[in-house]
Amino acid sequence: MTKEELKRIIFEADTPSGKRFDIWLLVAIIVSVLVVLLDSVPELNQKYGAAFYIIEWVVTILFTIEYFIRIFISDKKLKYVVSFFGIIDLLSILPTFLGLFIVGSHSLIAIRILRLLRIFRVLKLIAFMNESDVILGALQRSKQKIFVFIYAVLILTVIVGTMMYIIEGAESGFTSIPRSIYWSIVTLTTVGYGDIAPQTVLGQTLASVIMILGYGIIAVPTGIVGAELRKNNLAKSKKVCSYCKFDGIEADDIFCRKCGYQLSKSAEK
Repeated sequence: MTKEELKRIIFEADTPSGKRFDIWLLVAIIVSVLVVLLDSVPELNQKYGAAFYIIEWVVTILFTIEYFIRIFISDKKLKYVVSFFGIIDLLSILPTFLGLFIVGSHSLIAIRILRLLRIFRVLKLIAFMNESDVILGALQRSKQKIFVFIYAVLILTVIVGTMMYIIEGAESGFTSIPRSIYWSIVTLTTVGYGDIAPQTVLGQTLASVIMILGYGIIAVPTGIVGAELRKNNLAKSKKVCSYCKFDGIEADDIFCRKCGYQLSKSAEK
């Protein structure tokens, strides 16, 4: 089989052979992940541990061969190696080999399930991948705002944790400032494990304030990212007036906001 034929089979899902290859690849991924999951059950491990071990190594060897074939047939080998799927392909085979030297690391083989993302290519769901790019772009543009928000939350948790340590003390379980900060994080995020709880009236009052703040704080990152997504949608839907070239027109405007010229559908960017 030539290099070009291998490339069509492995990288092109539009061909019958390429689609069959991707489907078998997905089946192998599912089997390997199921084996790892079932092997973690003590009863099944005792009965079928040897079989699971053999299946794991067979699948790993197949994935290793596939990984090096992908590198061999790639026009830009380094680009594939450092790409998202290239890194996932490598991470899916490393745990089994690491298991020879580090006990228990083979369980990380469950990362193979990430390779199921290839189903987007097999089923031609590229539109979903494009939408994920929009979300990633919004997160990228929001990172500074989110960083400032997280920094402010960290300061708040340190202050509240210190206050609770002073108010409650070791008698109520607040044995140190770090442990009190842990309590403030758990309370602020509304997780509420309940392993530590304030006993004094002042401490309970402060805890109530933190709980209420928690509901508002959780919504802030969502609002930041949501605003960026809205900006992206507005940017795509804006029109340009063909008369005065004003570009601040919304998608549902009929007339130009600046000169009053009647817009047409052809005025869209």
